[in-house]
Amino acid sequence: MRLAVLKLPSFNHSKIFIMIILDNVTKHFVTQDGTGFTAVEPTSLCIEAGEIFGLMGYSGAGKSTLLRLMNLLERPDSGTVTIDGKELTSLSNHDLRHARQNIGMIFQQFNLMANRTVAQNVAFALEVAGWQNADIAPRVMECLEIVDLANRAHHYPAQLSGGQKQRAGIARALAPRPHVMLADEPTSALDPATTKSVLACLKDINQKFNVTIVIVTHEMSVIRKLCHRVALLDKGQLLEVANVENGAIHAATPIGQLLINDD
Repeated sequence: MRLAVLKLPSFNHSKIFIMIILDNVTKHFVTQDGTGFTAVEPTSLCIEAGEIFGLMGYSGAGKSTLLRLMNLLERPDSGTVTIDGKELTSLSNHDLRHARQNIGMIFQQFNLMANRTVAQNVAFALEVAGWQNADIAPRVMECLEIVDLANRAHHYPAQLSGGQKQRAGIARALAPRPHVMLADEPTSALDPATTKSVLACLKDINQKFNVTIVIVTHEMSVIRKLCHRVALLDKGQLLEVANVENGAIHAATPIGQLLINDD
């Protein structure tokens, strides 16, 4: 087994703990016409606790599929996924549902329920996680305060801007107190100013609560501003894991250098 582990990033941590381990995972899809393609070639990767880790590549690189393998929204054809010491790929469906409470998901299109208020959308994550009713309302308001949406608690999604919808999605992902948050293109539908506020929100959550964040993006500026390291992907293959220091991305492979200069 060969894991893609490079020099440790420069963020602060007193004790190293590997939060996410992908060990030789693969994913193959069959299209409607019967042909197939490999979305993720054999990939091994380690992501540390408290790290903000980017997945970057051109369209079709496999970055969103790789993210979905991390919480088994897509089950790998081979290999194992371990998060916070639990091998998810070996769990029963019941145990997997419980383990996923430790993994928050932030979606590109927000995925808010239109018939629920912002507070009710956030509360839903806690209801599914089995929280006691008395504990739900205080936690919902705490999360809305964190993302600066307390004054929108009783608004419906249709009454929110795109940035407010995404911050509501972040609050929902944060509510069950996960150790990991996975974000799939969370800023792709947002304007630059709104993108900046959402990135600041994610960075604040990472720094205050030491939540490990993995973010898929096609925007190199997002990687430069937010991430400690980034996996550079191409056609389902992991090219390299590059450190990000003061906005500079240290890529070594030719395609990796093209990616970071294509901003």
